[in-house]
Amino acid sequence: MQLGYVILYVPDVARTLAFYEQAFGLTRRFLHESGSYGEMETGASALAFAAEDLAGSHGFGFRATRPTDDAPGMEIALTCSDVPAAFARALAAGAVALSEPRTKPWGQEVAYLRDLNGFLVELCTPMGVD
Repeated sequence: MQLGYVILYVPDVARTLAFYEQAFGLTRRFLHESGSYGEMETGASALAFAAEDLAGSHGFGFRATRPTDDAPGMEIALTCSDVPAAFARALAAGAVALSEPRTKPWGQEVAYLRDLNGFLVELCTPMGVD
């Protein structure tokens, strides 16, 4: 088993893709012609966004994530070599700061913010492999 996709249900897929391009410098893999599904290039596993109404078409409900609600019990972690610069770029694109960049006791630099839909995003340096 391998992780293939992380799919987040959002109100506006095209707007979310554009935000992730601007805020984090990710590259759009594609946006379906319906506008209801899109993916970003993020390595072996794709970060994807689907229109909220698609969840209903699958036969299940879900709790929509909104910027004014508490963050969901999950996060998107994006690794980079310069967390302060990535943090500043994301803020300039409209992300909301939660925790300024700081070095953790194990040496990793980490910052937290929320995207335009209210999802929690961690920006961090990669962890070494032992």
